[in-house]
Amino acid sequence: MAALHERARAALDPVHYDYFAGGADTETALADNDRAFADLALLPRVLRGNDRRDTSVRLLGDRASLPVVVSPTAFHRLAHPDGERATARATAAAGTVLVTGVAATVAVADVARAARQVRADAALWFQLYPQPDDDVTAALVRRAEKAGCTALVVTVDSPVFGRHTRDLRHGFHELPPGLAPENMRDLPGTPPGGTLRIAMSPALTWRHLRRLRDLTPLPVVLKGVLHPDDARLAVDEGVAAVWVSNHGGRQLDAAPAAVRALPSVADAVAGRVPVLLDGGVRHGADIAVALALGATAVGVGRPVLWGLAADGEAGARQVLDVLREEFDHVLALCGGRTPGDLTRDQVVSRAWPGRAP
Repeated sequence: MAALHERARAALDPVHYDYFAGGADTETALADNDRAFADLALLPRVLRGNDRRDTSVRLLGDRASLPVVVSPTAFHRLAHPDGERATARATAAAGTVLVTGVAATVAVADVARAARQVRADAALWFQLYPQPDDDVTAALVRRAEKAGCTALVVTVDSPVFGRHTRDLRHGFHELPPGLAPENMRDLPGTPPGGTLRIAMSPALTWRHLRRLRDLTPLPVVLKGVLHPDDARLAVDEGVAAVWVSNHGGRQLDAAPAAVRALPSVADAVAGRVPVLLDGGVRHGADIAVALALGATAVGVGRPVLWGLAADGEAGARQVLDVLREEFDHVLALCGGRTPGDLTRDQVVSRAWPGRAP
């Protein structure tokens, strides 16, 4: 993983590398995502008869061959000319779920086509920022449905854009010529071929979520939840899954690492819907820690981008294959046969062994 990251850094325009790598403000939340996993250790169980392991999980009706999905990240064509098409092929070949979204530089229909050229049953979810204009939001939902997406991932931690210090330093505020958020093209209010800017709105409420759920039969995943009371509200509002995330450290810099918030959110959800987590997942042991603390699966974002920038489709596929191998190895060492065998009592503080996180 580290080698792919360094190759990606060398391959990318420094401005674009900083766009992908950077966080909000002083990047405290970004750093804490990594540090939080380093603070935790796993207590293995022994003599469990786990010679045959199955790393697959079911997620909203889709099967993932490992408990890892590819988190929504923007502008993959900044990393590689094939962009989201290459990511889709790599994810499909790995047998897991790709979450594409409104900020993709390849339209969702073309992403779906690329994935299903590899696997006819490739799972694709669509990430959405609800737009202030209801007609625009509805058009995006219809576009995702038509492409065959099987879930909507609604990001709710961004009432305003995060303050990205590195981007401000570089003056990076728009894509190079020839690149655009393709899912924002040809929407209500645009001329033919025109592209709308992705908008954030602090006016959005739970009422808007209800309206969105009424638009579509697709299951809705609420992404960006850190407070347990919001998790309870989300389940009461009928969401199909809760996604614990601090947006990769790119929104509220004072937010805790996602994995620190995970146990209280998992307790609030109480098994009623799946819980996902992203932010700082870099190794198979990180996956195991998150699952033991209550996640059904984790998302990875930047590592896939580093693989994509370093070696295109093959690099992105390598990231997922390495995570699968590492997780299977850790699962064996922890005495598990399936992801569900990992339990919270196996996670302890590395600084104070025996003390739960």
